[in-house]
Amino acid sequence: MGNVQPLMTGRLAGKRIGILMESDFVEDEIAYYQRRFAEDGAPVVLLSRLWGRSSQVFTGHEHRGTIEVEGDLESLDYHELRQFAALVIPSGMVADRLRYTEDIEHDAPALELLRRAFRIPHLVKAFSCHGLMLLSGAPDLVRDRPVTCHNNLVGDVRNMGAVYLNQDVVVDRDLITSRSVDHCHLLARTVIERLAVPEFDAA
Repeated sequence: MGNVQPLMTGRLAGKRIGILMESDFVEDEIAYYQRRFAEDGAPVVLLSRLWGRSSQVFTGHEHRGTIEVEGDLESLDYHELRQFAALVIPSGMVADRLRYTEDIEHDAPALELLRRAFRIPHLVKAFSCHGLMLLSGAPDLVRDRPVTCHNNLVGDVRNMGAVYLNQDVVVDRDLITSRSVDHCHLLARTVIERLAVPEFDAA
C-alpha cells in the first residue's frame, strides 16, 4: 500500500489527517481513506507507536497486506497535534492493539494522545466500527455524548457512559462515529464535510 499524493486544490487543501495504525487493520478501508482524503486535497499521515524505531511495518487482517508507518504518535505533543485537522481511528483490531500498555498504572501512549486530542475542539476525532475500544480506559471522554459503533461494542460504549444511537453515522461537534467498516465511505464523507465548516479550520 503506497502513499497517495493529495490534489493541490480541494476543500481540504492545507489540512492534514492522521490515521492511527496497527496490525490487523482492514486494508481496503485504509486505502479508501488515503484516496478519498487526497481527492479533497488533504495529505494522510499514518501514525502508530514505533517503539523507538524510525518506522514499523504492520500487516492487514483480510489480505495480509503490509504497510509501513513512519509517524510516531508518541511524539505528538499539543503543538504537533494542532497541525492536524482530524484523527481517524479505523476498524479492525487497531484500537485493541493500541490500547496495550506495559505498565498498567499508566495509560497506553495512544490513549494519552487521544486525551490531548479531546482537549483541542477544532481537531475532529473520527472512530470507525470497533475504534471506540481505545477509549475504554478514558470513559470521561465520551460520557453523555451520542455515538454509534459496531453491534458487538454497544454494551461497552453504554458502560462507558456514552449515549448509543442506532445509526450508521453519528456527529457530535468534533466527534464522529460510524457503525462498521462497511460505512467507512460515510465516515470519510462526514469528516470532509465537517472540516469544510469554518469553525473547524485548524489554521
